[in-house]
Amino acid sequence: MPESASATVFGASQTRIIRRDLVELGVAYALILSTIWTPNPTQRVLYWLAFAWILATSWARREGWKTLGLGATGLLQSLWVVAVALAGTGIAVFIASRMHTLHRLHGPTPLMVHMGGYLVWAVMQQFILQSYFLLRLMRLLPGKTLPIATAAIMFALAHLPNPVLTPITLIWGIVSCLLFLRYRNIYTLGLAHGILGLCVAVTMPNSLHHHMRVGSGYYRYRAHPYKVRMHFLDQGMLSSHPQSYPQ
Repeated sequence: MPESASATVFGASQTRIIRRDLVELGVAYALILSTIWTPNPTQRVLYWLAFAWILATSWARREGWKTLGLGATGLLQSLWVVAVALAGTGIAVFIASRMHTLHRLHGPTPLMVHMGGYLVWAVMQQFILQSYFLLRLMRLLPGKTLPIATAAIMFALAHLPNPVLTPITLIWGIVSCLLFLRYRNIYTLGLAHGILGLCVAVTMPNSLHHHMRVGSGYYRYRAHPYKVRMHFLDQGMLSSHPQSYPQ
């Protein structure tokens, strides 16, 4: 095949790859944002549509477990990230206990079920951030800095309008993308993400992060009057007489 013809074929192939990446990214991000900003029951439908789209397009790529960060590569070498997350959480819990901001996780779900479910969700988030968004952005944008920054910004924007989670996820997005490119392992990043997320949930007042909600759910947050009352009673800031408060 002549060089000119070969170059034409290669150029056409690259164009198809770029278009495919753009479509996959655009649809996935649009579905994610729509899910975040849409109330139930439509939100559930959009959630499963986003889940199905990301799963199907990832499977169709056939990039391999190692490329996606789902293999054993880098697992042992990156365990220090989990250790750092645990150490940081221990320090934060100690400080929160001294400042009287330490509290239980929100909701009636048993603690271990709640924690386990959140850890799974954290791994899923890291897959979406690195295995899905970052890898496509690396093919679309030059270098490493721009794809990493773009992925982190997209990740942070998906946590608006939460004033706690948005800046935290921007920083974690950058750090976790750098760690992913070095170790190529989603499991340790997901575990560290889950540990740090649970740390934020129990050490910072719910009035700040609204039970870790984002999108429209952030605005639907309502503090439970009884829990608010008991918090101030614990601090000795209010009278304990029940008639002192509206029922």
